[in-house]
Amino acid sequence: MRAAVVEELNKPLIVQNVPDPVCPPDGAIIRVGANGICRTDWHLWTNDWAWRGLAIKPPFVLGHEFSGTIEEVGHDVKKWKNGERVIFPMNPGEGTCEWCCNGNQHVCDSGAQLVPGVSYWGAFAEYVAVRYVDVNLVRLPESISFVDSASMGCRYAAAFRGVVDQANVRGGEWVVVYGAGGGMGLSAVQIAAAVGGRVIAVDVSERAFAAARKNGAMHVIDSRADNPVEAIQTITGGGAQVSIDALGIAETCRNSVHSLRKLGRHVQLGHTTRKEAGYVPLPIDVILLNELRLYGTFGMQGQRYGTMLAMCEAGTLNPDWVVSQRVNLEGVTGVLEAMGNYETTGIVVIDKF
Repeated sequence: MRAAVVEELNKPLIVQNVPDPVCPPDGAIIRVGANGICRTDWHLWTNDWAWRGLAIKPPFVLGHEFSGTIEEVGHDVKKWKNGERVIFPMNPGEGTCEWCCNGNQHVCDSGAQLVPGVSYWGAFAEYVAVRYVDVNLVRLPESISFVDSASMGCRYAAAFRGVVDQANVRGGEWVVVYGAGGGMGLSAVQIAAAVGGRVIAVDVSERAFAAARKNGAMHVIDSRADNPVEAIQTITGGGAQVSIDALGIAETCRNSVHSLRKLGRHVQLGHTTRKEAGYVPLPIDVILLNELRLYGTFGMQGQRYGTMLAMCEAGTLNPDWVVSQRVNLEGVTGVLEAMGNYETTGIVVIDKF
């Protein structure tokens, strides 16, 4: 099969023929229909996450945010067959740990070892192997394309869980999204607006502002020109009910917390970088005195996808609006390079292999 291979960290990927993956007994081989190029791919390609024990060893094939068609199933698989259209949630479970048994396989104790494109060769390729498919796979309706659904393997689903399940955004509430122009942030803007939130998008580029407005933002704030916290306090008359950090740097995380009114909810969607190394100073007394609530969000369990997909089929959600560009395997390197300077908007999808 053809794949875009990392032969050397932080160097151009080489498109070449590599051996086809082997189907695990409990898994499947997926013919990749489309794969989003995620910022996680950038973190791994640049070795930005070595500090947290997440490092790839070249040669390696990235790609964890995908949908496609089942090409082969293992002999232990009971629920799936060849030809079915599916999404693979990027943080799968093995089905037997405490968290999986409670319906929370997205935080499985063994999940980190099961992620294609992170723990083993992924989906920047024609085919990818996945495991524990009876526990994790999600059936993709015929009405939703592979390009539109690729991001549901990671960023769009994570944003949905953050907005709907964790923050429980309600109609009329003010929702701030920091890092609104990226794939995660733009997904959060759209989903929050769709469930009735009054969305304020914070970013630094005109491309991001235009995309945020298209996806339902009522206000946009340029954090280069304005103090975003002061602007939000003015617009909302005292602070937002919900604020989301979709970027993961110290500035956006702190500003997100400071943007909240009393009893507000902060949602962390963005991972930190090597610079923060997982730690961001926060205003603890403000959190205490205002009884703020902080939520982390890491993907979404497969059985929760039904509501999101139904909203897409009804036209309430429009994941295609978040897709900004389509590329082939040869175009992956340019996208990863642009991510290093925050030059991409929304979701860039590989749809030609």
